[in-house]
Parts: sequence; C-alpha cells; structure tokens
Amino acid sequence: MAHLTASSDLFTDLYGQLRQIAQSALRRSGPQLTVSPTTLLHEAYLKISGRDEVSFPNRAHFMAYASRAMRRLVIDFVRERRALKRGAGFEITSTPIETADLAGESLDLQRISDAIDELATVNATLAELVDLHFFCGFSFAEIAALLDLSERTVMRDWNKARLYLHDLLRES
Repeated sequence: MAHLTASSDLFTDLYGQLRQIAQSALRRSGPQLTVSPTTLLHEAYLKISGRDEVSFPNRAHFMAYASRAMRRLVIDFVRERRALKRGAGFEITSTPIETADLAGESLDLQRISDAIDELATVNATLAELVDLHFFCGFSFAEIAALLDLSERTVMRDWNKARLYLHDLLRES
C-alpha cells in the first residue's frame, strides 16, 4: 500500500473531517478558548507539514496523527491563556468567576494528553484507537473499517485502552 504524505492534497481531501475534529477538540477544551476551528486546523497543518519525511500507511493513521497535533495545540492554547490570566501580559484586570475553573480544566486536558502519550509508548495501536474514537469522533464500526479489523476487536481494544488510561489518571 502506498504511504500517504502530509501534502496539501491530503489536507484538501480531508479538510471537512479535519475541521470537525478541530471543532470537537475546541468544544472539549471549554468556552475559555477564542481560537477558531479553522485556526486550529491550519496551525496543525503547519506543524505536520513542517516535519520532514512524515508519511502515513493509511487514512486512519493520518487522522490520528492530525488529531494528536490538534490536541497538543489546544493544550498549548489553554496554557497560554492561563499564563495571560496570571499576569504574563502585565495587565491588571478583573477576573470572572468562571476563570477559576480554568486551572482544573487545563490540568485535566494535560493529564489526559499525558496519559494518552504514555499509552502510546506502551501500545501505539491503543493510543491511535483513543485518538480516532475520542478525538476524531469515529464510531467503532468506522474504525474497524479504517484499520481492517472486526468491530469486536476494536471494542475489545477500546476497553483495554480505557482501563489503562483510567489507571494512569488515577495514579496521577
């Protein structure tokens, strides 16, 4: 099978799906971010296309990779926003009550991201499954078709990944 590259053709072909992933990622981050899905997607494109010799054996791998890039960018955006709220811009402002929740939300995003990254070091396939299902929003049937697996195998792997992530999150 030919490997897919992070060319502009690939992004153009999958732009609609990638934009939906960006919208989902921003929705999960909460209302504190003012970044648009288009901006997030374009930032991810710049990050991916700037890497040398990045290729993907299939569409599923590319979507999971793009999802991870967007997840990391969202976490970076949340961190930047928190830094600004803590005085990095040297402005004195009144802070709305809901801002107090930002620290917990960004910490949760960071913990989840770190747990998925740790899962990837142990079992990259399970981490990819989490990205495809949780961040890309693919159903188990769609993931099974993308990865040429049975839906039952995908569901079994999903349960393994959930248990592993649950244990990692509980420890931290």
